[in-house]
Amino acid sequence: MLSAFTARPIVELKSRDKSKVESILAYGDRLLVGLSHGSLRVYRINEPIDETQTPDPQAAEDQRSSSIPRHNPVDLMREEEKFSKHKVEQLAIVKEANLLLSLSNGLVSIHDLQTYQLQETLLKTKGATDFAVTSNIVRDPSTDVNSIVSRLAVAVKRRLILWSWHDSELSAETAEHTLVTGIKTLTWATGTKLIAGLTSSYVLLDVETSAVTDIVGPGSIGGAPGQDGGRFGGVGVSTINYMGLGGVAPKPLATQLGEGELLLAKDINTLFIDVQGQSLGRRQIPWAVAPEAIGYSYPYLLALQATRGTLEVRNPETLTLLQTISLPNASQLHISQPNISLAHAGKGFLVLSERCIWRMAALDYDSQIDALVERSRLDEAISLLGMLEDALLKDKEGRLREIKMLKAQTLFDLRRYRESLDIFTEVSAPPERVIRLFPPIIAGHLSAQSDALQDGQESKESYADHVTSNSGSPPKGPGETGSGDAALSHTSTDDSKAEKAHTTSSSSDQAKSTHKVPLLEGKDLKAATAELRPFLVSARTRMQKYLNPDGTLRDAQTSKVPDVSNVQEAQELLLAHVPGSAEERRQQLLETARLVDTTLFRAYMYASPSLAGPLFRLDNFCDPDVVKEKLIETGRYNDLVDFYHGKKLHEQALELLLKFGKKEQGDEIASQLAGPQRTVIYLQSLPAELIDLILRFADWPLDVDPDLGMEVFLADSENAETLPRQKVLDFLSRKDKALAERYLKHIIEELNDMTPRFHQRLVEIYVQGLKEGVFADESARRRWEDHTLSFLRSSRNYQPYKALQMLPGDNPKFYEARALVLNKMGQHKQALEIYVFKIQNPDKAEEYCNQVQLAENVSSTFAIPGKRSLATDIENKTTPIYHNLLSLYLSPPPPHKPQWGPALQILAKHGARMPASSTLELIPEVLPIKELESYFRGRIRSANTMVNESRVTSALRSSLVFSEESKLRLGDGVPGGNGGRNRHVLITEDRVCGVCYKRFGGSAIKVLPK
Repeated sequence: MLSAFTARPIVELKSRDKSKVESILAYGDRLLVGLSHGSLRVYRINEPIDETQTPDPQAAEDQRSSSIPRHNPVDLMREEEKFSKHKVEQLAIVKEANLLLSLSNGLVSIHDLQTYQLQETLLKTKGATDFAVTSNIVRDPSTDVNSIVSRLAVAVKRRLILWSWHDSELSAETAEHTLVTGIKTLTWATGTKLIAGLTSSYVLLDVETSAVTDIVGPGSIGGAPGQDGGRFGGVGVSTINYMGLGGVAPKPLATQLGEGELLLAKDINTLFIDVQGQSLGRRQIPWAVAPEAIGYSYPYLLALQATRGTLEVRNPETLTLLQTISLPNASQLHISQPNISLAHAGKGFLVLSERCIWRMAALDYDSQIDALVERSRLDEAISLLGMLEDALLKDKEGRLREIKMLKAQTLFDLRRYRESLDIFTEVSAPPERVIRLFPPIIAGHLSAQSDALQDGQESKESYADHVTSNSGSPPKGPGETGSGDAALSHTSTDDSKAEKAHTTSSSSDQAKSTHKVPLLEGKDLKAATAELRPFLVSARTRMQKYLNPDGTLRDAQTSKVPDVSNVQEAQELLLAHVPGSAEERRQQLLETARLVDTTLFRAYMYASPSLAGPLFRLDNFCDPDVVKEKLIETGRYNDLVDFYHGKKLHEQALELLLKFGKKEQGDEIASQLAGPQRTVIYLQSLPAELIDLILRFADWPLDVDPDLGMEVFLADSENAETLPRQKVLDFLSRKDKALAERYLKHIIEELNDMTPRFHQRLVEIYVQGLKEGVFADESARRRWEDHTLSFLRSSRNYQPYKALQMLPGDNPKFYEARALVLNKMGQHKQALEIYVFKIQNPDKAEEYCNQVQLAENVSSTFAIPGKRSLATDIENKTTPIYHNLLSLYLSPPPPHKPQWGPALQILAKHGARMPASSTLELIPEVLPIKELESYFRGRIRSANTMVNESRVTSALRSSLVFSEESKLRLGDGVPGGNGGRNRHVLITEDRVCGVCYKRFGGSAIKVLPK
């Protein structure tokens, strides 16, 4: 049982004193005691020895029972013998008004709090049975000023009478309410709402609005609104048996609990409600006997069992009985209200009997938590930590987290894996602490079960000794239970107990060193592993807040290894706090990340091997040795390749692909990796920095399947486009000239690479291929020749002089190629000589001239945009290319003869483009004029065309001038548009310039366009 409070008698009436204690009131350091003969004794409470520092209640009890002299807990200051003529039944104060209230002989009297002299007797209260006082700070809505409002409620049979004080001044007005039955008890729920315990029920009264709400509860708490059970309506089953013996119905009790929560109790029935009188739906307190009084001493619920002479201390959330204190003949509880004293805030309260008053001293909360943990009452410890404020505990968050992890360990031992791992995830438990609960197949060398397997029976005996040393009793068997030894606190009934799996301690280090993990195997291991995976995934997510995929800390800005932004949360990921530099913290985080990912991999491989593959496609910190061993053992080579890729172990992955890629397709194990396809895909995913590795392992795919192997360098991907092109070209040139040609065409035509050396290299490959002449057939040779001529014609980035040196002049295969190179050099006449005299193809010669003329026209168009050549300009131009071709036809060098037919075709088609004077000089005299008819027709037609075009242009320009002039004179006719000369501006004496804001007067006027 918990020892939250220890009872210490502070007032004991001597045997010769015939009076009895009827009521008490404690405020500040004063204790007022009302006696049965009407006297009032005033005691001063001395500050007691701090018993809360004694962790062992038994030692404290021994110290109190020893003969060592102690100072008096209270000193009698005075005694007012004539305080009242009858017994003092109840005491209360209105501190702000310096008043003491008493109930005696059915009347409420007002006394001075300092002199205890009677000031007034409230005659309206004749026949009063109970009263209640409350004080609250209220903001006046009209003045917006805070004031202290105290209220007194007095129960007189069925009537409820209310008085109020505003800032120590008694209000002249009183309020009175009549309820359905006699009022037994009064309890303030808030500053304006009052709980009245009636003979058969409870009601909630709002003193401001006079609204009365019936509270409906179970059993003797109350029935439906207006229901009256008569004399025995509120009597419980346990009380009816004694009614014939003169027993009385139990009082309706009520007490405030936490903020906005109250407890109603009558007989053995209880009801939890809010300040609106609505039930909270919580179960009843399992009382065997009706309590005489109830109260709330933060954070515990108190119940005084007068018939048993005991005080019960319960958790108000779980309703578990935590402590039973023996107090013979105790009859009343006195707990100071917050507006009177802070003594209730964990410092203690008072219990009284007819002859004695006990002060309940509270053990400090940290010791109470330790005591609950030592007794394995983990749920109670968690509940208590949740109710206590942070300032009352040392490291509340840390203690709560540690106890929840102990609870999770206990649940794990009880094979409640889902609940256990949910708690571990909720508190962000260190992954190492969770992983070590599993066998080596999941946790590896970290497993705590490996030690258990090695130690065997010796481990069991040492564990039994440890349990005995901690609990002070021998360990119980599987079926034995004991009070306070349940593995978890239970909230249903006091009789429900759970098997005690192991003894835990509040220290995490001690828990980790002494906790013995039960062996997991079979279905239990599969179930535990299934619940472990979400925890590890959550841990991976938390690790990503601090670690980059490369193992460095995030937010590396000011230093190479910066501090983690949230140190506390990062330390939660570690098994123990690691002092020192940020580098040490980084190492610990990295080791934890490696442990988490490796364990997650083992869990996948054990329960769901198909899920291991997606893990490798993400950034991970798995141990390569563990992964390799497991995947090879299960034959999952494809996943092993993915893992190597994710860990950037590319050489090992490519060696594995090479090993299985060259095997026969019939091998079932390597069927997915057979052939070069998988290797090519892997090489395409590698960055350009690994060019040496790419070239090394791209060799065998090119040998097996050149088209597939070339996809490594020709793929439409960023990696392929950023490869060092010179290295790739050298590698492919050594393999095969055709592969080098394909790569060069790809980077030049598709990637638009204008590097001169690549263009020159492609020319060399084309020329060398034509020289060697090694082709499969004539069509292959023609395709190669066409590619060569096309590239020589289109490219401008190779060096023509070097290309011309490579082309032999006496080989007919290279005639046209030499002509194209001469074109790039500007040697058009030599190129035309090749077409006219060597190739002897007038069509190609004419096509050559057309291409050159088109290029000159384009360049002249960009040089002088919009200018058209006139007939007179032709005479001043350089001799056109057609003139050179015509001269070769008509005046060929020896031993060639003139070619009249092609010459006449050139004159007919392109005569207008050539200067007339030089052209006519080339025509020999022996040529008939009739043959030149087409030439002259073309010249005349060209001249007429230019004249007509100039006329049309002149007419269009005249029309445009006329249109613009009409707009200026007459306007454009658009409303609000340009008015032309019809536009007018009105100038008045008030008109000013829109720019300088001066009056116009007699100055000149300039109208702006708008």
